[in-house]
Amino acid sequence: MNKYRKYYSPHILNEFDCPSYVIEHSKAVMLKAIKLSENFEGRIDLDLLKAGAMLHDVGRCQSNGIDHAIVGVDILKKNKVPLEIIKIVERHIGSGITRDEAIILGLPAKDYMPVTLEEKLVAHADNLIHGTHEVDLDFVIRKWQKKMGINHPSITRLIELHAELTDKKQD
Repeated sequence: MNKYRKYYSPHILNEFDCPSYVIEHSKAVMLKAIKLSENFEGRIDLDLLKAGAMLHDVGRCQSNGIDHAIVGVDILKKNKVPLEIIKIVERHIGSGITRDEAIILGLPAKDYMPVTLEEKLVAHADNLIHGTHEVDLDFVIRKWQKKMGINHPSITRLIELHAELTDKKQD
């Protein structure tokens, strides 16, 4: 049996007292991540991808702020969840956060950029799910521009990540 399988049941989030909206969102992100992963068949661990997607917002059980990824990491470490899943949770915010941006945001000073394909797929699947509904890249860009400003570097990273994972360049 795969060591990650037990971590992608929606019931796992019940164990952490997550609200139903977090559970439903996580299921939608998992389905989107699986769909995005079709471009990388044979190059990813599908069970790890599903586990990371299901647990990516576990920190929202205690925080709805930008720190929810850090809170999620703490929860998962206390529960001895495999490090590969923890890294997905830690690096899923936006299209990644640089060390300098983390400091500005009040997060621990480190790099939160997704590295592995599984990390990138979960981060981007999360970007493309608004609540439980799939949205397109233009929707996400407009949302981020409104929130962070037109020229925020995360928007360029978002577009580059989208191109990398979907093989589609933004016009």
